[in-house]
Amino acid sequence: MPDLIDTQITDSEFEQISDLVYRHCGINLHKGKRELVHARIAKQLRSKGLRNFAEYMEVIRADHSGQEFSALIDSISTNLTSFFRENRHFEFLKDVLLPGLIAQSARRELRVWSAGCSSGEEPYSLAMTIAEALEGHGKWDAKILATDISRRMLSVAEAGVYDVSKTKPIPLSLRGKYFKPFGGEGNAYQAGANIKSMIRYRYLNLIEPWPFKGPFDVIFCRNVMIYFDKPTQEKIVEQFYSRLAPGGMLFTGHSESLTGAEHGLKYVEPTIYVRP
Repeated sequence: MPDLIDTQITDSEFEQISDLVYRHCGINLHKGKRELVHARIAKQLRSKGLRNFAEYMEVIRADHSGQEFSALIDSISTNLTSFFRENRHFEFLKDVLLPGLIAQSARRELRVWSAGCSSGEEPYSLAMTIAEALEGHGKWDAKILATDISRRMLSVAEAGVYDVSKTKPIPLSLRGKYFKPFGGEGNAYQAGANIKSMIRYRYLNLIEPWPFKGPFDVIFCRNVMIYFDKPTQEKIVEQFYSRLAPGGMLFTGHSESLTGAEHGLKYVEPTIYVRP
């Protein structure tokens, strides 16, 4: 460990990190984020035994694997999520969208995308909602694509193991049906094969080319676009539109709004939009 660590970030250094993050993943680190960035990067300096911000930037630039940059994004992102978060969306799926798709679809396929899936609570909530809706309707091919820019969060999501306190939002009937105790002490639960088999986890940076075309019946992109500036938001929403099937729906976060953005989606209710 070096004798002296200088964790201060100058205006120029903050601009460097902001520019790097914006160019590579579209996240807009405005000046209001400076204290957060300072605190998170100071922690990285200490953990890596680096003396200052300049050394940290050299480590990021020299790492061609992308792991250091991914760790940086992990450190400055807020991976706040929970099962059935913003529950109105899941009620809408259960009561409105899924019954309509089941009644009208001749192909008996359902394609859903959780964009910004974090540690997996959202895609597992989607899987439980879909499995319940399809029960008694014969054989369906239901698949959920779950993507995130954090490889660490994707690993957590794929494992599907959650502390018992994190599973409290799951109704007991669903937890007993779709989760199993993990370990011998009753402190954790793991997602069962009946919902794990529906989900494919993949790394994706939303501002880089997307290696799939859809079409999707449902896209959840909630509390992700708040990190982007308006031009980046519009580009992403345009791509969501092109990958939604006619009648497919986009769900955004309650802190996000498409008001003022140009897109072809039709407003359904707050945070829910449909491709005509």
